[in-house]
Order: sequence, then structure tokens, then C-alpha cells
Amino acid sequence: MKTNELPKGESPSALIDGRIRELADWRGEMLGRLRDLVKQADPEVVEEWKWRGVPVWSHGGIICTGETYKNVVKMTFAKGASLDDPSRLFNSSLDGNTRRAIDFHEGEAINEAALKSLIRAAVALNLSKVRK
Repeated sequence: MKTNELPKGESPSALIDGRIRELADWRGEMLGRLRDLVKQADPEVVEEWKWRGVPVWSHGGIICTGETYKNVVKMTFAKGASLDDPSRLFNSSLDGNTRRAIDFHEGEAINEAALKSLIRAAVALNLSKVRK
């Protein structure tokens, strides 16, 4: 199976549901909450499953990914370096020229309004590139 192929009969959304369930701890709850916020910010978002099991949210290109590690849930914005971040949400992958990430730790509150604003800005940036 190629790295971007889905298991037979599985939709990306179903695979993301499964990942959230299989984590069965704070990381699953956090990933589920972040997913909900992405969908609230952009009801037209497309869910994808890439790179052997990474949830990806796209609209006119990749908006962000939702990766889970032992001590962090990482939300990586594909074009984060090009986005204004007045609330200073980005706290990881700050040295690169393209991506930026937000690491969420157990028990950490989410600035939901600022995150949804950042997601909308990422969509707007993607769509501005598509229309040109």
C-alpha cells in the first residue's frame, strides 16, 4: 500500500475517529477538540489521512495536521510562517521558513477564538494562492 492510500473501505474521517478512540487518553480528547475547532472555523474543510496515519485538514491546500506524541498533540500549519499570529499561539517549529506549529500539553487550555481565527487565515491564504 502506498503511504497515502487508505485501507480498503475506510474514509479519512473514519480513520481519524479511530485514532481518537485508540488514544483513549487526554491526547485523544485534545485531538478531537482540535478537530471540532477546525470544522467550526471552516465548515468546508476536507479531512485527509496522509503519511501513514496523520490527520490532515485541507481547503485549497493543506491547512494543518494533527499529530500525536507521548507528551504533546502537535498542530502543524503548512504555511504558518506566512500567517499573522497576534495571539502568539505558535510555540513550536519557529525556525523554519514555511511551517509553524502549536504544541498542546495535557491540561492546557485552548484559546479557541484565536485558534479559529488562525485556521480561517490559513484557509484564506490557501484560497488566495489557488485563485491566482
